[in-house]
Amino acid sequence: MAKLIPQKNRFSEANDWDEPEEEVYRVLSKEEMAALQASNAVKRPPLSPWRILAAQVAVTVVSMVIWSIFGEPTGVSLYTKSAFLGGLISVLPSALFLTRLEFAKKTQILNPGNYLAALVSGEFIKIVVTLMLFLGVAYLIPGVLWVPLLVTYVLALKCVWLAWLWR
Repeated sequence: MAKLIPQKNRFSEANDWDEPEEEVYRVLSKEEMAALQASNAVKRPPLSPWRILAAQVAVTVVSMVIWSIFGEPTGVSLYTKSAFLGGLISVLPSALFLTRLEFAKKTQILNPGNYLAALVSGEFIKIVVTLMLFLGVAYLIPGVLWVPLLVTYVLALKCVWLAWLWR
């Protein structure tokens, strides 16, 4: 049994039992921090969330065109309208969320807590509006085709992943 217990310094010169030495971090001055932030801003400019919203609209339109070509009958049909509803369920709550954040940005300098509250309340609004739209479509629009609606909804939601490609 004694052979299964590792022994100190048996196989290497390093002392595996001791804590690794802590690294020393250098505190940057205000000028050094500003220069670092400026260099990162050049490498990775901020991506506008409105650009992602525009991509969601574009994906919705492309999906509508594809469903109008391959749906029966060809052209503007229930497939196309269902795809439009799926895109609308994705785009409208996102637009409301971004509008909520834009209003909060104006007061961010005065009180950062307001911006955090706007972020949380905006996300709550987005969830509630999405649920209400799904329920409204289910109860108020007879004969909606759920496959084009859900496919377009999921595709529009995944436009956020395109932000990684744009960076």
